[in-house]
Amino acid sequence: MATYLDFEQDLKKIEDEIIVAKTKADEYAVSILEKKLSKEVEKTYSNLTDFQKLKLARHVDRPYAMDYIRGLMTDSYEIHGDRHLADDQAIVCFLGYIGDTKCVVIGEQKGRGVKNKIKRNFGMPNPEGYRKALRAAKLAEKFNLPILFLVDTPGAYPGIGAEERSQSEAIARNLFELSDLDTIIVSVVIGEGGSGGALAISIGDKLAMMRYSVYSVISPEGCASILWKNQDMVETATSALKITPSYLKDSNLIDDVINEPLIGAHRNTKDAVSALGDYFLDQVAELKKLSKDERDQKRYDRLMTLGSFA
Repeated sequence: MATYLDFEQDLKKIEDEIIVAKTKADEYAVSILEKKLSKEVEKTYSNLTDFQKLKLARHVDRPYAMDYIRGLMTDSYEIHGDRHLADDQAIVCFLGYIGDTKCVVIGEQKGRGVKNKIKRNFGMPNPEGYRKALRAAKLAEKFNLPILFLVDTPGAYPGIGAEERSQSEAIARNLFELSDLDTIIVSVVIGEGGSGGALAISIGDKLAMMRYSVYSVISPEGCASILWKNQDMVETATSALKITPSYLKDSNLIDDVINEPLIGAHRNTKDAVSALGDYFLDQVAELKKLSKDERDQKRYDRLMTLGSFA
């Protein structure tokens, strides 16, 4: 059963009517209703507020990292463990092919259902998760394989154990190592990119966001709690933070926006997966045209201009 958000209720009514018309084998009614649905989709999704886009980024049916990995990769093999402590299930690493390109894909996985969410720690990695990601990235560098990072986390896990095992050092180490890694790196925010937990696997040559994703220094809930001490101000905080792709692209904080289907990746996963795969392959092809020195300089320039303004 599809899950509908508050602003999608008109779509639900039309889709329910289409189901009834199909049950009655009324092809004429189905045709009329599908045209009506198309217009409603255009009307609804062309005028979304930032808060509505945040809801879409967190939608329970939105494809997660494993959905993209299964949809894109062939002959894939999972890489486990950080070789220090544990195999953090909130970070998944795979070696395989996307199209004809051999690559490494590293993603943050939230999990579906209570059991799986607990297993994946709700997509909040521990230090060993970031160390596993770095180990897989170093493996990609060794064999000159491009890397695809899939960012989707509310943030790094803030538990006592994570702090005892040096959460901040693990994130800082990734920022340091990945910025100088000698292979092509493409990062894509597929859902929620929260704080350092997202930043730790979004350093590279290209950073893109799916149309209905968010990328922020703090969650809107955290912002509302700190600034207004009031959770009712979450919608205001979302607008103030400017966390949606269009704002970030205008500020040169990201490189590209990937046009997932207008109706959302949660309604059309196949086309969303295809759009992300095409983007990755296109960027790899473009970056391969550059020499190592040219690529390093472009990456350096990109990182050093973050946050600059006139």
